[in-house]
Amino acid sequence: MIFDPADPNAIWPPIPPAERSYIAAVAHGGARAMASNVRTRWLALASDGRVLPVTVNDGAVGDSYVCLPHSAYILYGLREMELVGVRGGALLSPLIRAAGRLLLAAGINRIVHIDNWLLSTNLHGDWDGADLPRVRAALTERFPHHILAIRSVDDWSSPALAASARDDDWVMIPSRQIWVTDNLARDWKSRNDYGNDRRLIARSGLSLEPAAAADAGRIAELYHQLYVGKYSALNPVFTPRFVAETLVSGLIDYRVARAPDGQIMAVAGLLARGDVVTPPVVGYDISAPRSAGLYRIASWLFGQAAMERGLRLHGSAGAAEFKRLRGAHGVIEYWAMYVAHLSPHRRAAIRALAALLERYAVPMMRRRGL
Repeated sequence: MIFDPADPNAIWPPIPPAERSYIAAVAHGGARAMASNVRTRWLALASDGRVLPVTVNDGAVGDSYVCLPHSAYILYGLREMELVGVRGGALLSPLIRAAGRLLLAAGINRIVHIDNWLLSTNLHGDWDGADLPRVRAALTERFPHHILAIRSVDDWSSPALAASARDDDWVMIPSRQIWVTDNLARDWKSRNDYGNDRRLIARSGLSLEPAAAADAGRIAELYHQLYVGKYSALNPVFTPRFVAETLVSGLIDYRVARAPDGQIMAVAGLLARGDVVTPPVVGYDISAPRSAGLYRIASWLFGQAAMERGLRLHGSAGAAEFKRLRGAHGVIEYWAMYVAHLSPHRRAAIRALAALLERYAVPMMRRRGL
């Protein structure tokens, strides 16, 4: 069931070639070759005809949240408070830091993630979790002192998996509010902002087209400008190698807005699994004037591509008002963790985190549209 994807003798079930190519590329090159702020052991788990990438972390601190819950709930939380200006932040920050120390003492970063693609949003496709008890039993036997986890679980994109996790006694920890669109042709195209954005593109002089392999470096640069430079270095720092691998294999469909001189000014990369698509890579040239509307153009790139394919759109978190105006609605996303095999104090810490966030953070996210 668990195997090393770098092993030339490993037996793979038949899966989409793009998924196999990516899983093997990370195994051979290492996670840091794909995302420079991710250190993890990379394995794979074959179950019910699927291959789920597995990451194993042993307690290190400070890397991207795609493998480390402490980075998501504590370090990124502190950064978010700075960005949005949460009232009472000066009082909350010491409390959050104290909570972080308690979570580290409880080994929150000693963790094994299942179906972890090293992306800000892991789409789970048709994995409904029917095999979750078997998967959990195999992993707790091999990693008896690690938390087991599944990121990006919600009742909109993965309702069956969420139900299976709850039935199997996984702790559902609220992580963020995501912005999703059920039917882009109905919920987005009919709005004024659709027409406004289309007219902006017509005036921009930019050509919208698929990316080429030679664009990998510029795409990585534009993503870095926005998600790492402007937002947080805890976002995965994707490398040109990551872009090239996912572009050539077809795992991510990259669309770009190119200036007449050939320079890419905005990019959106789309990952589709099942009937849902999400943009794990978005970027634009932040040195351009705001009037150029490059974020609007990047958003158009992935929205239009998703609508053309008839897919539901998982718009991830952030830019809530912008996304609401374009037909999205909010859904709470969870980090499912299995802790029943761990010591009482570690179980208590994780369950307390879930209860506190459900009681206080979820109402605030809904109220403030975070």
